[in-house]
Amino acid sequence: MTGLRFTKMHGAGNDFVILDRLLGAAWPDTALARRLADRHFGVGCDQIMLIERAVNVGSAFAYQILNADGSSAGQCGNGARCVARYLRDRHNLADGAMLDSPGGVIVVRFLAEDQVELALGVPRLQPSEVPFLAASRSTRYALDVAGQRVQISALSMGNPHAVCMVERVSDAPVASLGPMIETHPQFPDRANVGFVEIVDRAHVRLRVWERGVGETLACGSGASAAVVAMQLLGAVDQNVVVDLPGGRLRVRWQGEGCTVYLAGPAEFVFDGEFYL
Repeated sequence: MTGLRFTKMHGAGNDFVILDRLLGAAWPDTALARRLADRHFGVGCDQIMLIERAVNVGSAFAYQILNADGSSAGQCGNGARCVARYLRDRHNLADGAMLDSPGGVIVVRFLAEDQVELALGVPRLQPSEVPFLAASRSTRYALDVAGQRVQISALSMGNPHAVCMVERVSDAPVASLGPMIETHPQFPDRANVGFVEIVDRAHVRLRVWERGVGETLACGSGASAAVVAMQLLGAVDQNVVVDLPGGRLRVRWQGEGCTVYLAGPAEFVFDGEFYL
């Protein structure tokens, strides 16, 4: 039997299958990606992270991202932290190294054994950059969703995000409203949908419906997008703790034109071989 070697990791419960293409792992087609991600008949994960050789001069390595449904993703903050820790432990990645991602170059810092901080880049706020179909840029947009008007913020962290402010995240209609906003015609590439509750100016709670995955225990780019959106609305400060169902992340952003920094855990679960 032919086997595909992999490493299982998670960041605040957002879990990943790491395929190291530097060690000869094959690129999975859509059917295989779905099999790997299946929690009953495969390994089980939210996304598959594929490690590759760097593309840009100055970068140490590169990675690509596949969602659980086999579609490509532009960025994954929790997955990128797991990739960074994997590369540190298995390929001697240095602190401060740059990695090429589908959403652009990111910079890695190792804060502790399992804590990694990423410089994710500058948020893209123009509708055409998200992409989001709107006549002009705004901090909030009204979407017609199944006959109701829903207020959202729209931005890109290398992947498209819609952010909805709610009173209580525990009561948020993630499973019903999330997929409708994800596939809304104003998001031509679909969207990740965040439901955020403001606790205070330095603390929010968040649940995320991820594009091509469904609700996940955590979403790093979603946490970053939520903090950016709430800061633009004047609701939070520059350093914010984000509590998600799977754990805690920290986001800092000094405002428009500045890089977003995301910090949180990256933990190994197990190594294995998936027989094809």
